[in-house]
Amino acid sequence: MAQMPSPQDQGMAGSCIDELSSGSYTRSMTEKPPAQLEPGAMVAGSPVFDLAMSWRGYRINKMCNALSHAGNRAAYQLDEEGFLAQYGLTEEEKRLVRNRDFGGLLEAGGNIYFLLKLGVVTGNGLYKMGARMRDQSYEQFLATRNNPEAV
Repeated sequence: MAQMPSPQDQGMAGSCIDELSSGSYTRSMTEKPPAQLEPGAMVAGSPVFDLAMSWRGYRINKMCNALSHAGNRAAYQLDEEGFLAQYGLTEEEKRLVRNRDFGGLLEAGGNIYFLLKLGVVTGNGLYKMGARMRDQSYEQFLATRNNPEAV
């Protein structure tokens, strides 16, 4: 039976995996946990996805997550309005989806990992989503990336 490679063999020496597996990471039960961000916190001008945002975006995220299944992707592409109606989206949420307003969907509580599913189904991969969020053309957005061949 083959053995799994160690974290060091996988190039993860010094990582948190290494620290945890070595037993050197300990915290007593009386030690205070690391500070949490305040609800509604912003990091570099972007809202942190917190519990309140999760609840606010529940319908959007549930609808986007349904796009994980091929049958649902096909149903979405056949009848977008009917698909949106199944998830009880508000008129404003539907408008954001119809307009492919990914920045607005994020502000409405959409989680980027779920929104990526919507982006792919609508022909808007990550970089196209980024361009829309920055109000740039796809080409302008690509010019800001470190790898000019990225798509």
